[in-house]
Amino acid sequence: MPKKPHSNEATKHKRRFKTGAGVSPHPEHEDMPWTMWIPEHPKRTDSKDYVQSRNRMNKIAATAEPFFYGRSPFEDHHGGGLWLKDENGWFMLRNLAGMEWVSQFCADPKKVDTLRQNAKRLYARFPEAAKELKIQALLDTPITNADQIASWTDSVCNASVPLPRQTHTGTLPKNAGMHHYPAPVAEIALFKQDDFPLWVADKKGNQHVVVPVGRRGSGDGRVRVLLAQRKGRPTKELLARVGKVLRADHPIAQAAFAKQNQKIGQRTVEMNDPMFMFVPLNATSRKSARR
Repeated sequence: MPKKPHSNEATKHKRRFKTGAGVSPHPEHEDMPWTMWIPEHPKRTDSKDYVQSRNRMNKIAATAEPFFYGRSPFEDHHGGGLWLKDENGWFMLRNLAGMEWVSQFCADPKKVDTLRQNAKRLYARFPEAAKELKIQALLDTPITNADQIASWTDSVCNASVPLPRQTHTGTLPKNAGMHHYPAPVAEIALFKQDDFPLWVADKKGNQHVVVPVGRRGSGDGRVRVLLAQRKGRPTKELLARVGKVLRADHPIAQAAFAKQNQKIGQRTVEMNDPMFMFVPLNATSRKSARR
């Protein structure tokens, strides 16, 4: 976004990290690939519980549109969704944790039962939803063995978060899906401004997660790099950007604000938008402004 004539934001930013007892910003990455060891288990198939859960989820989600996670068609994410119903219709909350199908084979029954108990307490306040979902027996049965873990994993109390495919399992450059990128980063895409891209590529094709330093309409064109990605091993140059604030004239910062600047230049910013103050006045507007 355009800079104001004078701003001490950069000075305050530097001072904030030079003082205090906190750890200075620094890049963090994994040098070694990781592998999860899963015990031998049956080949995955769609269980009866899962098929029922998926069907229920899609029917309910269709009544809740526009839905926060996107539009149908939806895939069934094992994200611990708990569907509730009030006088305004169906809505969804999420449990303390979601269980992916493969995770059931290393799951502790006592810990999974904590998820059941949490859901049971919630549905006690929404008995009609529990009845319509036909889950009261599931909620009332303590989880003590592998079969009960499997039932919970594929139930509508866990395999019940509707996600479009790209949001679910997408990869860059199209989208950063929940299955491939850290949730604190991937979930920003669900609530960010539509005219601000979360991921920005540099000339070499390296992807960067960036967020503005200032509030919308502040005139601060700098961005902070939260994450950087490239195919293969990260370079020192790429890692050096992580956690750093890039100047407003940096190509990545300019790309991040390109859509907003375009809206300003084309005078398509709404009057109640904080960016409206940067929209150039035309001759008619200037004449009205003088009155």
